[in-house]
Amino acid sequence: MIVGGIFWSLTYLLIIRQGFKHKTFGMPFVALSANISWEAIFSFVHPHFPPQLYINYAWFSLDLIIVFQFLRYCKLEFPKISAIKSRLMFLVSVAASSFAIYFVCYKLDDWQGAYAAFGQNLVMSILFIFMLYRRNSLRGQSFFIGLFKMFGTGISSIAFYAYQPISQQSVVLPAFYISIFVCDIIYLIFIYQKSRDANVPILRIR
Repeated sequence: MIVGGIFWSLTYLLIIRQGFKHKTFGMPFVALSANISWEAIFSFVHPHFPPQLYINYAWFSLDLIIVFQFLRYCKLEFPKISAIKSRLMFLVSVAASSFAIYFVCYKLDDWQGAYAAFGQNLVMSILFIFMLYRRNSLRGQSFFIGLFKMFGTGISSIAFYAYQPISQQSVVLPAFYISIFVCDIIYLIFIYQKSRDANVPILRIR
C-alpha cells in the first residue's frame, strides 16, 4: 500500500507539473472532486490509521494544488461557461461526491473506503480517456502520468486482493481492479498514439 501510495503521489506531482506548464488542469474535474472528497473524509472525518493516514495527508495537499489549477484555468478549458459557473459546478460536485462517498461507506460498513476508492478510480480512468479525446492534444497529460497511475492502482489492487478480507469476500472489487487496469492500458495506448502523431518522444516528460 505504501508503494502504491508513492506511485500515486508521483502521479499527482506530474499532473501538477504539466498543469502549470500548459496552463490547465490535468485531472477531470469530476474525478478531482471525488478524489479530494475521499481524502478529506479519510484524513479528517473518519481518519485511517498510519501509515495510510500520512499518505492521505500527502494526497490531500497535492490535490489542493490541482484544485487551484482548476479554479485558475477552468475558463480556458470551458470558454462557453463563465468562471463563476465553472467554480460553482465544481463546488456542487465536491458536495455531491462527499455525501455519496460517506453514505456508501456507511451503508457498506466500509470505513477503509475501498469500494468508494476503487469505484471512483474506475470513473477517473474512464474520464482520463475522454479528457484526452475532448482536448485532442497532450495538454496537461503525459505517458508517465498514465503509467504511474496504472502502477499505483495496480499495486494497491494486488495488495487489497491478497491481504484485505473485504476484497477477498467481494466480487465487485476484483471487477473494479481488472476494469481499471484495462482502462489504464487503453489510455496509455492513446497517449502513445497522440505522442507519435505530435512527434513527441514517448519517454520524455512533455
